[in-house]
Amino acid sequence: MKARAAAPDVLVDLQDLDELKGIELSSDGTLVLGAMVTYNDVIASAEARARPILGEVCAQIADVQVRNRGTVGGNICSNDPTNHLPPLLVALGATTTIASSAGERSVPAQEFFVGVYETAARPGELLTKISIPAGKGDGFAAVTIGRDGTCIVNVAASLDGGSPRIVVGCVDAVPVLVQPDGEDRDTVRSAVRGAGLQPPSDVHASADYRRHLAEVLAARAVEQAQTRRN
Repeated sequence: MKARAAAPDVLVDLQDLDELKGIELSSDGTLVLGAMVTYNDVIASAEARARPILGEVCAQIADVQVRNRGTVGGNICSNDPTNHLPPLLVALGATTTIASSAGERSVPAQEFFVGVYETAARPGELLTKISIPAGKGDGFAAVTIGRDGTCIVNVAASLDGGSPRIVVGCVDAVPVLVQPDGEDRDTVRSAVRGAGLQPPSDVHASADYRRHLAEVLAARAVEQAQTRRN
């Protein structure tokens, strides 16, 4: 609405739905975030430190005002291709829960993002929570427009659970998952280079520069994940 991209006739405020604001850590290490949990809630939560990359990335989003009001659910449901959280949640293997009058359904984060500003949540449905499995071998790297600005390219990486999961943001309508055969820098960069990325060009970066950044940031994210895992 601020950008005049939408002018809805009705707004529904979810702020009073306390059941959407919880942060829970289960016995198997699964972290569950309510859709209305704010970025600062994640940053301050002792439970969320079980997957510390979440708080670290939330701390990079915009400014204090936005972090106080902006929510995890709002970030992923808007699915702006430059947002921080969609690539991260895909890399972490998160699962979303969507509710409607017909009941609940679970959608893996990899399938939740379907287009620019489009998600798997249909009319009449509401994202209620995001479940993130246990792990610690995570990394995130980004180049932004200014310190608190929009991402030009961002990359999330997770080394938990088999082959590396590298997810590139800001280069397509949805996060792009790349799974290289190894973790060394050359293998990672080669896999990203071979992914056939077709990013847009704009006043901030050309398509070629974004492709170059994707390689560099992927290697950085994996190196950070290796440090965390070890």
